[in-house]
Amino acid sequence: MQEDYLLVDGYNIIHAWDELREIMEDVSLESARVKLMDLLSNYKGVHSAVIILVFDAYLVKGSPGSVTKYNNIYVVYTKEAETADHYIERVVTSLPKHYRVRVATADGLEQLIIYGQGAIRMSARELHREVNRVEQELREKYIEKRPPKNNMLADHLDEESLEWLEALRRKK
Repeated sequence: MQEDYLLVDGYNIIHAWDELREIMEDVSLESARVKLMDLLSNYKGVHSAVIILVFDAYLVKGSPGSVTKYNNIYVVYTKEAETADHYIERVVTSLPKHYRVRVATADGLEQLIIYGQGAIRMSARELHREVNRVEQELREKYIEKRPPKNNMLADHLDEESLEWLEALRRKK
């Protein structure tokens, strides 16, 4: 079985996507991070790839770095003096070559570097398009095409039970 990985340069994507950049500017950077984590978590619900979202913490004095699980994705904050690019490059080179590894970033130089290491480059625009497509599919499947819920008992019964209840109703 082939493993699939998607590594995402978090701050790079936040700056590349208009809606995330606006959240960062109008509300906070933390809100933009959480929104990106939520979007990727929804995206992961449809795709089997392991998703690793990487945020730079290289300017945070003494930061040991961290890896946490957010719903169904991994969120990495790099250690002091380590950029997201360096972390992503290290992961790409450490994964077995038979794994399918995609890296989402708007950084052209980083795309060339990871491509040279055998990963598939994915632009910020391509990731945005894919995430929006999945979001629309989920919306259509689970929200827009969902039948109205009247919360009636009949909505939760099997055919045999419905027939039995209908027979009881006719006896009156």
